[in-house]
Formats: sequence, structure tokens, C-alpha cells
Amino acid sequence: MDLTPRPGAAPAPPGAYYAYAETPVETTTRLRPIKARNPARAAAAVACVVLGLGLIGGAVTGTWLTGDSAAEPGAGTAYSVGRSAWHSVPVDTLFPRTLKGDGAGPGATDRVWTRVAVATDSGCAAGLDPLLLKTLRPVGCERMVRATYTDATRSSVTTVGMVFTEADSEGMRALSTRFTGQHLDVRADLMPRTYPAKGTAAAEFGDRQRASWTVSVLTEVPVVVFAVSGFADGRTVAEPQPAAVAMVAGATTAVAQAGLGHEAKGIADRVERSLRRTVTDLTEKPE
Repeated sequence: MDLTPRPGAAPAPPGAYYAYAETPVETTTRLRPIKARNPARAAAAVACVVLGLGLIGGAVTGTWLTGDSAAEPGAGTAYSVGRSAWHSVPVDTLFPRTLKGDGAGPGATDRVWTRVAVATDSGCAAGLDPLLLKTLRPVGCERMVRATYTDATRSSVTTVGMVFTEADSEGMRALSTRFTGQHLDVRADLMPRTYPAKGTAAAEFGDRQRASWTVSVLTEVPVVVFAVSGFADGRTVAEPQPAAVAMVAGATTAVAQAGLGHEAKGIADRVERSLRRTVTDLTEKPE
């Protein structure tokens, strides 16, 4: 994820904490220089190509250029673009400074969330409990990015994250089917971790403060989106509820009545939509 502030970018909002990571230098493999050949040898080579080696040579050349033993038919597709979005897309695009949740609260009330912290991109062990990490192991972990938001009243906090996987479309569909079929998204032992940040409303947002969560396995791009919410005052939650349960009309638990299921689901949905739009724009961008 490109966490480096852009030239001329507006200063961070007061009280915000950003764990910026140094952007690694990108490297490009160079093709080996080819020595000049004399006309006679070049003519002989052309003759050989005409005699039947052209197709083979073309295939081999294609392999050299792609740097792989097989061509990458997915280059430029949503999967290839989506997998690299964590470092090629600006942080303010992945995690907008402000998210508007029109009709996203209980009773279709409006919500507005403000970003208070962005975590340094990392491996998945930093933000996932061991069992959830094991559950996602079949699709691999390319990188994980996270940010934490608070609502307009600063009474709730929510960490939202994206796991960029190493899987292809078949692998992501298999994982999605497993989550749905085995109801893994409502298991409390597969709840994501929070991202607290000193000096923010989320300073006391730890594992024991987790109240509601959601996990969504995307199949159009190799990404798993998750969010976990809690009270900003640091209170411990004895019985957290998945967002799907906490959002049920008439639910009477403290988690449900505080709208924490709506917070987790609303923020996760908007980050997911932003990612989809970004990937679509990049894949459809004219050359």
C-alpha cells in the first residue's frame, strides 16, 4: 500500500496517527543484451525460422519476456491488478479519510466515519488470530492493510482491513463457498483483531473490546475484507456478536442496540466498494 504522503497533500487531521511504511524501491528485470550478428548468420537464422522453428521460437521468446514458464493470461485483469493494489493504490483511495454511510445505521439512519489511524502494511499474523490465519492459509497472504475509523460521536471505533491473497479465482471461490457453507463468518473464534493507535479514539481498542465483526471473501479480486467494531471507551465485551446477528431488527443486546454491527458492516461495505471501483477503473483504463 502506498502510504507515502503525496506532494501537496492536505495535512493529517488533528489527533490522527499514521504508521507510515517506507515504500520499497520497485525493480524491473532487464532483458539480456544481444550481440550484433553478421548478415549471413542472420539470413540462416531466418531460413531456420521459415522452415519451422518460428512458432517454437515465438513461444520461447514469449516465455522470456514474461519471465515465467507459462504466459500469464491474467496480466492486466482484476486479479493481477487487485493483488498489487495494496502498494500501487494511494492509502486515501484504499481507506478514504471520511466514509459516508447514508442509511447504514440502525433504522436506516445515516452514518459518517472518520479515519483516525492507518497501520503499516504487514503480514497476516499481525491482524488475524491463529485460527483465522489457518483458515485463510489455502489462499495465501500476499499482504494485509488496515485502518481504524470512529463515528461522528466518537463513541464507537472500527478497524477495517484487507487481506490480499495469492490465490486464483478458483481458490477464492472455494474459500467463499467454505465460509458460506460452514458459516465461518459468524464464528467468534475467527474474529479479526483490532488496530488500536495511541493518541486516538481507538487507543483502548484491544482484543477484549471487540464487539461485532464481519468477514467477506471476494471472488472478483483476490481479497478478503474484514471489519471489527467496539466501544470507544474501552469497555470489555463479554459476548461479541457477528454483524449479521447484531443487525437483526429487534435485537436487544448492548452490542446490537449500540449499532456496532451496523458500524462493522457499513465500513467494510464501503471500503470493499471503493476497492472494486478502483480495480475496475485500473483494468478498464485505456492505454
